[in-house]
Amino acid sequence: MTDEPDTLDALGLLCPLPVLKARKRLKSMAPGTQLRLLADDPAAVIDVPHFCNESGHRLVSQSETGGHQVYVIERR
Repeated sequence: MTDEPDTLDALGLLCPLPVLKARKRLKSMAPGTQLRLLADDPAAVIDVPHFCNESGHRLVSQSETGGHQVYVIERR
């Protein structure tokens, strides 16, 4: 098993698609594993932390690089 998070590329997708796709991917993952979400929708800055808070997943990190956001979410 690798420590590298699974990556979900949601670049070019608008609200609510990045969160919906992340929810679907996280459902298929084992608890404790991490998902790396790439998004460039300005609303993701609000939507992703809110989704994690509401669903019980842990937002490990949130950063911006190369004109897009990178979120690392731990499945709970």
